[in-house]
Amino acid sequence: MYQWRSLITAVLLGASGLASAVESRTENNGQLLLEDVPSIPQSIVDRLNRYQNVRSASFRGWDMEGIGLFVSTRFGEVNQLHKVERAGGARRQLTFFEEPISTVATRPEHRQLAFTMDAGGNEYAQIFLFDIGSGKHKMMTDGESRNGALLWNKQGSALAYQSTRRNGSANDIWLSTFDGDTQKDRLIVKAEDGSWWGPAGFSQSGNQLLVLQYLSSTRSLAHLLDLDSGALTLVAGGGEDDSRNFPAGFSHDDRSVYLISDRGGEFTQLIRKDLASGDEKVISADIPWDISNFVLSKDGRRGAFTANENGLSALYLYDPRDDRYSRVDALPIGVIGGIEFTPRGDKLALSLNTPKTPTDTFVLALGRHPLSSGNLTRWTYSEVGGLNTGKFVEPELVHYPTFDTVDSKAREIPAFVYRPRGAEGPVPVIISIHGGPEGQYRPVFSSTYQLWLEALGAAVIAPNVRGSAGYGKSYLAMDNGYKREDSVKDIGALLDWIATQPDLDAERVAVFGGSYGGYMVLAAGMHYSDRLKAAVDIVGISNFVTFLTNTKSYRRDLRRVEYGDERDPQMRAFLENISPNNNVEKIQVPMFVVQGQNDPRVPVTEAEQIVAALRENGNEVWYMNALNEGHGYRKKENRDAFTQATALFFATYLLKEEQKKNLAQSRP
Repeated sequence: MYQWRSLITAVLLGASGLASAVESRTENNGQLLLEDVPSIPQSIVDRLNRYQNVRSASFRGWDMEGIGLFVSTRFGEVNQLHKVERAGGARRQLTFFEEPISTVATRPEHRQLAFTMDAGGNEYAQIFLFDIGSGKHKMMTDGESRNGALLWNKQGSALAYQSTRRNGSANDIWLSTFDGDTQKDRLIVKAEDGSWWGPAGFSQSGNQLLVLQYLSSTRSLAHLLDLDSGALTLVAGGGEDDSRNFPAGFSHDDRSVYLISDRGGEFTQLIRKDLASGDEKVISADIPWDISNFVLSKDGRRGAFTANENGLSALYLYDPRDDRYSRVDALPIGVIGGIEFTPRGDKLALSLNTPKTPTDTFVLALGRHPLSSGNLTRWTYSEVGGLNTGKFVEPELVHYPTFDTVDSKAREIPAFVYRPRGAEGPVPVIISIHGGPEGQYRPVFSSTYQLWLEALGAAVIAPNVRGSAGYGKSYLAMDNGYKREDSVKDIGALLDWIATQPDLDAERVAVFGGSYGGYMVLAAGMHYSDRLKAAVDIVGISNFVTFLTNTKSYRRDLRRVEYGDERDPQMRAFLENISPNNNVEKIQVPMFVVQGQNDPRVPVTEAEQIVAALRENGNEVWYMNALNEGHGYRKKENRDAFTQATALFFATYLLKEEQKKNLAQSRP
C-alpha cells in the first residue's frame, strides 16, 4: 500500500513558515529550475502516475489514396506524427524529433506532407517537407523566421504560408512553388500595418488565393489575391465595419467564395458570396451560435461545418447545390477538432474530445446524398493510464449573476462546474481561468481536473468571463481597453456565487490560470486575497506595460488592440495602475509561479519580476521555470513535474488537517 506520510510531512513543513533564503534546485537534466518548491514525495509521484500517462490522437490528414490517415500522438516526451491504416489499427510512427510536431498539411497528389516545428518552445517554427515513403525531410524555410498557416494548392505544386522572413516582425504571406526538387519562394502579401495576414483558400486553378487579414479578436477582413497580377481585392469587412470576417474557401466552380462572418449579428455565420454580382446568402441563419471549420469535398459535391453551441460542438453536413444543411446526431457530445473529407469525398474524418475521453480520431461514413451519413467509426483508442474513465466526473453548465445588468436583470456568466463524487461536507474549490483573453473554456477531457477531483476532493469551476469567445461579438469585446478589470469582477461574482452553494467551501478557494488566465490569477490575488487560499500563475502577465514592451514584435500591435496602446500616456497610466506587479502589497495569498524560459509571448521577465516583488513583500512563493520550454510545457517530464508540484501546492493550502490524514490512509 502506498502511503502519503511523506506528503503530509512536506505539507506541514511547507505551511510552517518562510525560509530565510531561496532554496533552489534543478531537475530533468538541469532543464527545470525550482525555487522554494518542496521536493515531491515519492508517494505523490506514485499517486499521480496514471493521470500523467494519458495520450491523445488528433487527426492531421488523409493519405493520398484516402485509405489511411495521419494522427499526432505521444509515445515518448512529445507529440509526433503517426500513420493509421485502418480503424483500430496500430499507430506507425513516422517522425522522431526531440521537439513536437505542430501544423501538418498533406500535399495533394503527392506522398508528402509539410509540417512545422520550433525549438524549445520559442515558436519560431520552421516548415519542413516530409517524404512519407522514405521518411526523409528537409527544411523549406530560412531557419530564423516564424512560419505557419500552411496551405497547399489543389495540385500540390505550391504552398502558401505566413512568415516573418522579410524583416522579423511583419506577418506577411509567402508562396513556395515546386518544379521537381527545385523550390522557388516569393513574397505575395506584404503586411505594413501590424496586422496578421494568412492564406485561407486556393481557387481550383490555383491562380487566386483567399487571404485573411486579422486585426483583433473582434475585427478581421477577407481579401482575394490574384497571384498573376498581385491585385488584392477586399471581399468582406473594411472601413468602419467592426466585424469578424474569415474566408473559408472557393466554391468548386470558383464563381463564389465562402465566408464565416458576424456582420449580420452577434455570431459568425456561414455565407456564400457570388464574386461577379457581390450578392451574399447567409446559409446558417437558423443556427444562433458561432460557425467554424467549414470544408468542401474535392469534387465540390458536399460540405461540412461545425457550430460551437454553448461550448459543445455540433456537426452539420452541407449540400452546395441548394445550400441546405443537416445536423449529424450520431456523434457523442463533445468538442470537434479538424474535419476533412477523403479525396473521393466518401468519408469525413474528425478529431473528437469528450469530458470522459481524450482526443481521438473518428471517421464518419457518408451516403450518396450530400446530407446523408452512415456509421461513425472510432479509428484510434488513446491510452488513459489504466484509469476508469467511466467514473470521471462530467461538468454541469451553470450561469451565475455578476455585477452589471442586462435588460434590468443581472448579467449571467456561464461556467462549467465539476463536483467530486461522494464528497461529504463543503469541499474546496479550484477556479480554473482560461487564457486568450479571447479564449473559451469548453468541456474537454482533462485528466488534471479529474486528478484534483479524486485525489484532493476539490471541485473545479471553469468560468467563461466577459471577453470569452463563443457568446457573441458584444460579449467578446466587453473586457477591451479600459474595461479590463470588469472581467476580474466576474471572478469576484463567482466567489459570491460559491458562497451560496452548500456543497462548496467558500473559505477554501484557489485560482489557477495560464497566459492571460495567469494575469487573471494575479489580479484576483490583488482584489480578493482575503477570499483565496492559493493561486497558481502560469506564464502570466504581471505588468501590461513591460509585457507590451517585451513581447515579440510580430505580435505586439495585435496585443495593443486588445489591451491598449502603452505608448498613449493616458492608457499607459491606466495599464500601470491595474498591473499586479505595481500592486503587490495587495496580494496576500500563497503563489505558485510557472514559466518557460523561451516564451515569446509572455517573456520570462514577467514571471521574474512578480516573483521578486512578492518575495520582497514577504509572500510565500513557489517558482518553476523550464529552460527548454516556451508558452506552456510540451515535454512530458516537465508537465509531470508541474502537475505533481501543483497537486502538492493545493494539498498544502486547501486541505483541512482531517483531509490530510485521510489522504495518508488512501491508496492510489
